[in-house]
Amino acid sequence: MSIFEITMLVCFGAAWPFSIYKSHKSKSIKGKSALFLVIILAGYAAGILNKIYYNFDDVIYLYALNMIMVMLDLFLYIRNRKISIIYEQKRLDHA
Repeated sequence: MSIFEITMLVCFGAAWPFSIYKSHKSKSIKGKSALFLVIILAGYAAGILNKIYYNFDDVIYLYALNMIMVMLDLFLYIRNRKISIIYEQKRLDHA
């Protein structure tokens, strides 16, 4: 178990609740990128696979927690994109 790996995951993990909160409250996709979130998910998945196949330890739970938070942010992105499309369609219908 590496203290540097733990520190990296804790620091990255500390940012996701703020991003999730912003996504939930704003109902907007401004400043968000689905591709970015998918790339981050792939990175966490690679970290989990590394832990499973080469170096299993409790750090896997930090990877899993971070991955869950990114998945939640991605689901909110999808929801917010649908909201934006509906809003734009209603705006165009009333114009």
